[in-house]
Amino acid sequence: MGLGGCIILIAVGAILTFATDWDMQGVNLDLVGVIFMVVGLIGVATFSSIARRRRVVMPPSTPVVEDRPHHHPTQDGYHNGYGA
Repeated sequence: MGLGGCIILIAVGAILTFATDWDMQGVNLDLVGVIFMVVGLIGVATFSSIARRRRVVMPPSTPVVEDRPHHHPTQDGYHNGYGA
């Protein structure tokens, strides 16, 4: 159940508890509404704790640069890469 489902549960529970005056034999709609709201709040708390764990940002790793000695060939005509 996502965050939207939890909010819907809270809204339906609040409507059943505070906005209706229906009487059903054997069912207490006020209690059902309170249960929906509690389950929705538990879902929101669970969702937010899971989302907080996913949001952990790792610092970017710095690239390792190796310092290699550069070979500078001489330009005297004999050692320019075309002959020995």
